[in-house]
Amino acid sequence: MNELLAIGILIVIGVIGAKLINKLRLPSVVGWLIVGAILGQSGLKLFTPDFLERVGFISDITLGLIGFIIGAEITVATLRRLGGGIISVILAESFGAFILVFIGVWLLTHDVALALLFGALAPASAPAGTVAVLQEYKADGPLTKALLIVVGVDDALAIMIYVFAASYAKVLVGNVHLSVAGMIGKPLLEILLAIGIGGTLGWLLGFSTQKIRAPETLLPVSIGVILICVGLSKLLHFSLILANVVLGTVAVNTFPRAARRISDHLQIFILPFYVCFFALAGAHLNFSLLVKIGLLGTIYIICRSGGLIGGAWLGATIGKQPPTIRKYLGLGILSQAGVAVGLAYLVNREFAPLGPSGVRISSIVLTIIAATTIVFEIIGPICTKIAITKAGELYKK
Repeated sequence: MNELLAIGILIVIGVIGAKLINKLRLPSVVGWLIVGAILGQSGLKLFTPDFLERVGFISDITLGLIGFIIGAEITVATLRRLGGGIISVILAESFGAFILVFIGVWLLTHDVALALLFGALAPASAPAGTVAVLQEYKADGPLTKALLIVVGVDDALAIMIYVFAASYAKVLVGNVHLSVAGMIGKPLLEILLAIGIGGTLGWLLGFSTQKIRAPETLLPVSIGVILICVGLSKLLHFSLILANVVLGTVAVNTFPRAARRISDHLQIFILPFYVCFFALAGAHLNFSLLVKIGLLGTIYIICRSGGLIGGAWLGATIGKQPPTIRKYLGLGILSQAGVAVGLAYLVNREFAPLGPSGVRISSIVLTIIAATTIVFEIIGPICTKIAITKAGELYKK
């Protein structure tokens, strides 16, 4: 099966699957994931690992578009309304997940290095699932705004937490020298690069499109700049989500009318990419791993969920956020996929060479994260819908 044929089949069957799953009052994301799982390695095996690798660029494009759409919602006015309290929410939910998972895994295994690594992977979220649900149900309100900000920036904090935790875990496992420059310098440089390049491209995009009126010109120019940002992110190895969030944020705050028009057009244009993105994510899922979750995986799921929900409530309370944010924001950020799986592969690459203990730890982390991702990919979008429904921000009839 060639790529174009497969993508065409994915889009058509994905739309049908979404319509069927909507009858159960579930988000379309769940239908797309199920279609992908049926066609992928857990079902008919029509999509081989080699094929999935060849079409991986679709996921990169989708994440870039999602990053811009998130960024276009982060205006100075929104930040003023939410106040500095949104920072306390991000810190509390990220460190809440880290601490609770660390404690849970340590109590079960008494392995500090393993607990550190699982704790470090827990804060990473998957903005695609959250944003897709918010757009499908045309959600709007304080909770929606807060969700977009949190999922847009908390992966940067998650990467920082991972770097520090993994550095100390290496000392415990392989007697590796702890370098402060290595711990701080590399991730800080990656974040600064993402902010610098995203900000520069955001200003250029806003400036160049502010006088463009025709959608047939506005849309290709906008997509071209977003793809440049995605390509530079891949080339220079920094977060493409963060870079495109900054791109959208700078564009909307310097040239608001142009950025709003771009975002409106993209929200229509992005739907086929959503279908492909989540169907391909479903095709990657290996449901046979679910039997390997065991007690450790169960502890990870419970502690991560509790840490995110409890941490978001605590941070919102400290930050004096509205009741809807205090009660429901944690439910909206449970999705976990790309960043966490990527970090799990990084654990495998960095710890396997450290000897038998490193091989054991990397194998456990990779297996459990791959298995629990299946759970979070399915329950995450459902919980996001529950959150916006209870907050009264779901407007789709």
